[in-house]
Amino acid sequence: MNRCAVIGVGQTHYTTKRLDVSIAGLVREAALRALEDAGLTFKDIDAVVIGKAPDLFEGVMMPEAYLADALGAAGKPMMRVHTAGSVGGSTAIVAASLIQGGVHERVLAVAFEKQSESNATWALSTHLPFSASLVVGAGGYFAPHIREYMRKTGAPGHIGTLVAVKDRLNALKNPYAHLKIPGIDQKMVESTPMLWEPIRYLETCPSSDGACAIVLSSESAVTGTPAWVHGAAMRSEPIFRAGRDTVSPQAGKDCAADVYAQAGIADPRRQIDVAEVYVPFSWYEPMWLENLGFAAEGEGWKLTESGATALDGDIPWNASGGVLSSNPIGASGLIRFAEAALQVRGMAGEHQVDGARTALGHAYGGGAQFFAMWIVGQEMP
Repeated sequence: MNRCAVIGVGQTHYTTKRLDVSIAGLVREAALRALEDAGLTFKDIDAVVIGKAPDLFEGVMMPEAYLADALGAAGKPMMRVHTAGSVGGSTAIVAASLIQGGVHERVLAVAFEKQSESNATWALSTHLPFSASLVVGAGGYFAPHIREYMRKTGAPGHIGTLVAVKDRLNALKNPYAHLKIPGIDQKMVESTPMLWEPIRYLETCPSSDGACAIVLSSESAVTGTPAWVHGAAMRSEPIFRAGRDTVSPQAGKDCAADVYAQAGIADPRRQIDVAEVYVPFSWYEPMWLENLGFAAEGEGWKLTESGATALDGDIPWNASGGVLSSNPIGASGLIRFAEAALQVRGMAGEHQVDGARTALGHAYGGGAQFFAMWIVGQEMP
């Protein structure tokens, strides 16, 4: 395949409500920032790939149909991607494949969510006759998986609070982050209400408005400082099947194995310098540490407790503050991929990890059955 690089990254500020812009204004803001980073204009873009979570989240059906003008795509190919919460990552991978396959030279990938115009908990609660509506939202669905992880591994109850504090402290260094809580500590997290046992209020992600965009190019069309794509993969599995491991899904393991093989990664903890991983509830850090091969089964929580995933640890996870600090659902996966690219480009600002040369971007969605990952690096593959 042809070589592909990220040459531009653009993000909006993530916040509870962006009342000053429409959806079109939101995505255009991110796109213009990505183009400015790449030193390009809409005229230089061959195609646009756009992604978002389910249409019910805003109640606007097929929003991509009216966003072509806002993204400079009039008269150009434009594609919609949808893989639930992993859609941001999938959007980046689909856009990269158009470069790698020789279809286009430069592609703009954009993902967004405007949760202030929605009721995500209602949208996630399937009604009769399909199933009984529990109106529990994502946290209610994933809490039993977290409890099972704790039961299987013997992880102590404070591990989730450690992740919440770490990511929120990182967010203080990120100018785009939604939640910024100066002085946050374990006591503050533990004092907040229990939403879905064992998930407390400050161990869960916010509801954010925001958009993220990246410009991808072929080797011959690179401008500025590139982050080269060394490997990319997507995997999915049925949400209900006999023997499914919801704590460490097989699709996640298979996706990681594929992307590591492409990038020549044999030991992710030693060979990856920084990781941006989809952690919407704090306990998913130790769970994904195991699923992605950074820790042995049952050992993920020990890695978290040791401080290895902190900004000054040997494998920093979510230096940007992660999904726990900003969660425009449709864009959350692309933010992970974009932040990984910023790290290897040396352009992550105050949350830059020194010496980051290889980075992982990760997204998951649905009932933890959709996965998207990529590895980006400073050096050309």
